[in-house]
Amino acid sequence: MTFDFDTPVPRAGTDSQKWQKYAGRDVLPMWVADMDFKSPPAITAAIQARVAQGIYGYARPVKSTPDTVVAALEQRYGWKIEASWLVWLPGLVVGLNVAAQAFAAVGEEVLTLTPVYPPFMSAPKNSGRVPVTVPFSLEAGRWRINWDALECAVTPRTKLFFLCNPHNPIARVWRRDELERLAEFCLRHKLVLCSDEIHCDLILDPALRHIATATLSPEIAARTITFMAPSKTYNIPGLGTSLAIISDPALRAQYVRATAGIVAEVNTFGFTACEAAYRDCEDWRQALLAYLRGNRDYLLDFLVRELPAITVEAPMEATYLAWLNVTALGLKDPIAHFEKHGVGLSDGAFFGAPKGHYVRINLGCTRATLTEALRRMKTALA
Repeated sequence: MTFDFDTPVPRAGTDSQKWQKYAGRDVLPMWVADMDFKSPPAITAAIQARVAQGIYGYARPVKSTPDTVVAALEQRYGWKIEASWLVWLPGLVVGLNVAAQAFAAVGEEVLTLTPVYPPFMSAPKNSGRVPVTVPFSLEAGRWRINWDALECAVTPRTKLFFLCNPHNPIARVWRRDELERLAEFCLRHKLVLCSDEIHCDLILDPALRHIATATLSPEIAARTITFMAPSKTYNIPGLGTSLAIISDPALRAQYVRATAGIVAEVNTFGFTACEAAYRDCEDWRQALLAYLRGNRDYLLDFLVRELPAITVEAPMEATYLAWLNVTALGLKDPIAHFEKHGVGLSDGAFFGAPKGHYVRINLGCTRATLTEALRRMKTALA
């Protein structure tokens, strides 16, 4: 079966948060991690079949739903999990907030690497925990962990480590030796490791393979909470369905206790879509990856030819989110400047980068939309 990623789907004037941001303005929204592609036909068909039942009561997953997740993780990543390890959540951000409350007390610290998805820093703050950030270093055209700085950042108050694997926004796929060193670091300092692997199905470099952090050893598995979801890969974030995978019973019980009374249940359409995604949509995912690779290559070529002052400093190995260095432009507020010329980007400062130095652009759109956005960016700098 072939899939159409080139025909635009009109989203202006709909309930799309992405497009509502610039309602009434001629600005292409290239900010939030929400693709402009229709979700896979198999997901639409599954939801339509569920709608036809006509009853939408409180939901629990039927056996086939976790079984499908279990099978997918073993097939894709060689990770053999059990259905009992799954904790269903209405979103990754919820999961991060719960983790901060479950494993750190008020005033205790959560360690992470920057630049990073903003909730990694805001989740601890929301409940009086303290985020501690360690910047990546850029060495020989690759983002690397500053191990010395990481060791210096740990204190007796540090209780958790938030990892993004693959990493948003630098699009980095962590290698086994790096993950093993991080695992040793967390074990030595007795830290709970929360591994956000929500982009694991979006590896753009065919030579790379996602390594689930919890597969490194039984010791690290016992201290790891892995977050996954079909939301980014299959463009269903609005259905609010994510997973915490926790093999250790005591760790899982502590996490579940922290959800009591405050975490909403996953809805029936979320369960339906999740099962269809992992069971019936592999051909769509492969077609999507091919299209995203084309968008990435188009972006990189355009920057070299037409916008050399904007650079992607390291290989874009995963995700559909590109991290652009705009320092050479000398703009006080690059976001406002590009919005003025019709392109809405994400501000790198939200991710912990210096103000005015970086922006993030979403490539999960038609090639025509990306082409127009880059044309407008060139005009903005003319």
